[in-house]
Amino acid sequence: MNAMPEERVKKILSLLEKAYPHAALVLHYKNPLELLVATILAAQCTDERVNKVTETLFKKYKSAKDYASTEPDVFEQEIRSTGFYRNKARNIIACGEELVERFGGKVPDTMEDLVTLSGVGRKTASVLLGNVFGKPAMAVDTHVFRVSHRLEFAKANDPDKVEQELCKIIPQDKWMRSCLVMGTHGRRTCIARKPICNACVIEKLCNSSDKTYHSK
Repeated sequence: MNAMPEERVKKILSLLEKAYPHAALVLHYKNPLELLVATILAAQCTDERVNKVTETLFKKYKSAKDYASTEPDVFEQEIRSTGFYRNKARNIIACGEELVERFGGKVPDTMEDLVTLSGVGRKTASVLLGNVFGKPAMAVDTHVFRVSHRLEFAKANDPDKVEQELCKIIPQDKWMRSCLVMGTHGRRTCIARKPICNACVIEKLCNSSDKTYHSK
């Protein structure tokens, strides 16, 4: 990939910011633990579905100890509708145990510590760092991944490597904000199948071969 012209990146992000000034996490949460659990549940599931599940879940589970001490069979049924519920239940319960045993029941605030927790990869860790701990972080979810490729911001097939590519071309103080506006753009306009290019604010700056134009 050729070096990304700085002005093009800046222009695209500026246009996306103007288009989605209220871009924010769709997941509902009140504290780091809730966001951690919600993000683990969101794997291969819509944020909207996760929010429906956690609306009830968070009333019952309020601490890492609560998750650590729950019965797997019971917890699996409580999160069943998010899909892959057995793996998610196993990870969340183990994560609760690890938080209690190693971090005094608190969610750690460093990438190094977060990725040692069960079910937590760099994306989940970045979501926490950028949204509840106010630290520079680039969270590459499926929408950011797709938009980054279509805009030729990145070419890697691995989300962690895409994260590295984005960090090189986007100023550190705009990492999380860029993820939020790109993610919102990916949900609303630059969708996976048949992106709505005629409604895209950056269409003229995009050279993607995936372009499609919907009739009005």
